[in-house]
Amino acid sequence: MVKYKGILCLIIFVYNSEGEFNNMALFEFNDVGIDLGTSSVLVYVRGKGIVLREPSVVAIEKVSGRIVAIGEDARKMLGRTPGRIVAVRPLRDGVISNYDVTERLLHHFLKKVVGNRIFFKPRVIVCVPSGVTEVEKRSVIGATEEAGARHTWLIEEPIAAAIGAGIDISQPRGNMIVDIGGGTTDVAVISLNDSVLSESIKVAGDKFDDAIVRYMRKKHNLLIGERTAEQMKIQIGSAYPRKEQQSIEVKGRNLISGLPQSITVGSNEMIDALEEPLQTILESVRTLFEKTPPELASDIAENGICLTGGGALLYGMDKFIQEHTKVPCYVAEDPISCVAIGTGKSLEHLEMLDSAVSDYRRGDYFDA
Repeated sequence: MVKYKGILCLIIFVYNSEGEFNNMALFEFNDVGIDLGTSSVLVYVRGKGIVLREPSVVAIEKVSGRIVAIGEDARKMLGRTPGRIVAVRPLRDGVISNYDVTERLLHHFLKKVVGNRIFFKPRVIVCVPSGVTEVEKRSVIGATEEAGARHTWLIEEPIAAAIGAGIDISQPRGNMIVDIGGGTTDVAVISLNDSVLSESIKVAGDKFDDAIVRYMRKKHNLLIGERTAEQMKIQIGSAYPRKEQQSIEVKGRNLISGLPQSITVGSNEMIDALEEPLQTILESVRTLFEKTPPELASDIAENGICLTGGGALLYGMDKFIQEHTKVPCYVAEDPISCVAIGTGKSLEHLEMLDSAVSDYRRGDYFDA
């Protein structure tokens, strides 16, 4: 410590791994964007891009409450844990269902990304579905700041997805985004940096998995687990007929004999299995079109509908929506990462996006 002009100052010397002095290491600020999804968490660090992509799963010891595993290690335990350990997803339908576990999940990922910061904690912006309530917003903000954020903003998923997809939302032109995540599907018409119309439904990737489980039980008398259903969705899931049929061997428990069984399932069956959730998403898109002003609707007809999120990777999803709406439809480049990239980039343009984030920043649960 040194005394300079009557002020007591603490001089801290920071050295890198090679023993060289680095006076900026401790004072480096990090802006962090978090896509806090139902099925996975993606973290974007300003200047570095996406640095973390992990399943939003936590394995906990029931009695002590001790965290056994987080992320990919915990996902591997789903449906395979002994009685003393439970693997849970603390986020359901795009919102926090277990506050304490979510806070610990965020703390783990933030520590992994930016390390332990005593003085200079990161600024964080988190994306949320367009239909979240004020209580759900407070829950996200509280969990993020308890996890170590210096200041937290919120941004709606469709706006973040549009930015991440490379769409210039600052222009007075209509753009439609359909973001199909794990817990929610967000449909929005965006113009001049804000949502003109938006709708969020709790039908997305998880509901696809549930539909496949029900189909296998009803059609084949086979009980399969969540991970098997997800694997079927990824490998042979289809929203539109394929040119070439694909198949996969599925293992489960026969509901009649009670014994393990293995059967072969084709991709054409997945169209029938996923019909209900797909029709729900399509109906949401149609409903929003009915409410869209004619000038914006004409812009969308020219620009096309942009699909983002993991659900956009379902085979033929763009063809399915295009065939039933008669509007051009396309899948964004790297649709899974769009929301995370847009969330992180939005911190660089907070003033431009004031209408999208100001309501959250000026609420009585934020510091001005």
